[in-house]
Amino acid sequence: MPDVKDKTEPLAIVFADDGLVPNNPLPFLVYKGVVDVANGDPEKTIENLFGAHGWGDMWRNGIFDYLHYHATVHEALGVARGTAKVRFGGDSGKVLDLATGDVAILSAGTGHQRISASSDFSVVGAYPPGPKMQVTRPTPENYAKALDTIPLVPLPASDPVMGADGPLVRLWRGQK
Repeated sequence: MPDVKDKTEPLAIVFADDGLVPNNPLPFLVYKGVVDVANGDPEKTIENLFGAHGWGDMWRNGIFDYLHYHATVHEALGVARGTAKVRFGGDSGKVLDLATGDVAILSAGTGHQRISASSDFSVVGAYPPGPKMQVTRPTPENYAKALDTIPLVPLPASDPVMGADGPLVRLWRGQK
């Protein structure tokens, strides 16, 4: 099991619906520096962590430089290498600095967009069991559909970082 800082509490932010990006009443979560990736294969370290907690359908890449969200699934983003500035919550959201070892967990509908990144920036993305991820751009038509689909997205059984007893479970179950 990868080295994870025990008892780390994530930053929790609830972004308002802005009329094009629905966001979600479930809080967006960010664990800062929670995963020790100081090894030869940091992507594999994050994949092992997410997989151990039941999150799958993983990919390795960056974060799109255009505003988008996922209306059918929650998403975990683990930073394996480098740094980036990412806006979460849509155009009126918040720009956060992400760095190696950080994990962001986006509830379905949370807008996100890479503003800038180091040349070595690498992210592992993962999803809880359920529908496949779909990239949704903020248009009036997509927004109207998302208002119907987001409430139907099931809560994950576990936090991708801390497992079945992790903060995500406590924070999200208390909201639904």
